[in-house]
Amino acid sequence: MELGSGTRALVTGASRGIGESLARAFAGRGCTVGLVSRSHDELKALAASLPGGSHEALTADVGDRDSVGTAIGRFGELDVLVANAGIAYYQPFQELPLERAEQMTRVNWLGTLYSIDAALPGMLERGRGHVVVVSSGAGFRAFPRASVYGATKAAQRAFSEALRHELADTGVSVTTVFPGEIRSRLHAHERDQMPDWYRSEDAGDPDELARRVVEAVERDRRALHFPAIVRLLGAAHGISPRVSDAMLRVLRGRSAAPRA
Repeated sequence: MELGSGTRALVTGASRGIGESLARAFAGRGCTVGLVSRSHDELKALAASLPGGSHEALTADVGDRDSVGTAIGRFGELDVLVANAGIAYYQPFQELPLERAEQMTRVNWLGTLYSIDAALPGMLERGRGHVVVVSSGAGFRAFPRASVYGATKAAQRAFSEALRHELADTGVSVTTVFPGEIRSRLHAHERDQMPDWYRSEDAGDPDELARRVVEAVERDRRALHFPAIVRLLGAAHGISPRVSDAMLRVLRGRSAAPRA
């Protein structure tokens, strides 16, 4: 897809982190950007700071089907949808309040479904469009203390892989993004209880990730892994979980794969 002044792109979870960087990257290509988040004031400030004009701040909860559907409908004709909104809580499953598990399921997984369900009919009617699903390296291999988060990301992966094939010959395509650890405020609410395997000092640059997502849309790439080691992890785990466990013990310590 060629991106430019006539392109209309909508990003969920746009008020901060990866979503903010994605909004800036698409606006930098001349696109008109729809910004979706629950954080109204942050969205308004971001929309005003983007290059170009006519960007829209659309306050909505992606975990609420009617809320996100209304926001996408207000933005109107849509060329690119980036289903990026996500939340994470890191606790052993038996200690994780079920309400938090349900929240991650609503935002990460159902939010993806609701967003695509609202945007896809118009794309199909016009015979053009591109859907980006921001999954995670955890969609290939989930980590201890992140079982529910990993499950939501694996659901995104499986769904978007199949959807890309379902949309063959429609003019609409799908790219799945698999970030590793990225500098953002995703874990700001739980900095003091992050698991030992988490390496914030190794976190990637969200602006570089956003630049590569834009390129992936332009080139109609099936998937984007960032950094490249995420692809290696997925391949190793596909061949043998024991191999990926051993690799992670070397890279992240025993806490990443404590059961031999």
